[in-house]
Amino acid sequence: MTQAINRKSLYETDFLLWTEETIAKLKARDFDHVDLENLIEELESLGKSDKKEIKSRLTTLIAHLLMRIYVNMPQEYNGWERTIRNQRTDLELALMDSPSLKTIWNDAFDIAFRLALRNVRDEYEEKGYHIPDQWQFSREIDAMLSVKFWDE
Repeated sequence: MTQAINRKSLYETDFLLWTEETIAKLKARDFDHVDLENLIEELESLGKSDKKEIKSRLTTLIAHLLMRIYVNMPQEYNGWERTIRNQRTDLELALMDSPSLKTIWNDAFDIAFRLALRNVRDEYEEKGYHIPDQWQFSREIDAMLSVKFWDE
């Protein structure tokens, strides 16, 4: 019991050292001394973090796509397109690292579109720009990562 308390204490006081010791114990197959409770918690948070990253990047991507498609401000196009390229690259890398994230794409898209639409409308509808209630283009992963919808 004391050892579990020490491990939890190490987890709380020196996360890097806890991580290094946990990895060493796993490599040595010393499973009896691994702080399973905190290891499980960390693994769960990694999955949540990946999902949150996809939603966040997709929200930024959609917002910039909406601006590039519907807001006629040519002086802003370069910056919006740069952000679109960066978000697409980061989304593609995240999906390459964790292909199973593709299974949440549709739900993430719905959430991201709703948030992006609200943000873009708050910024541009009062300036006379109309942003449609629905995404008018393909929402498939490959399309979202490559198509220049503003050219369509």
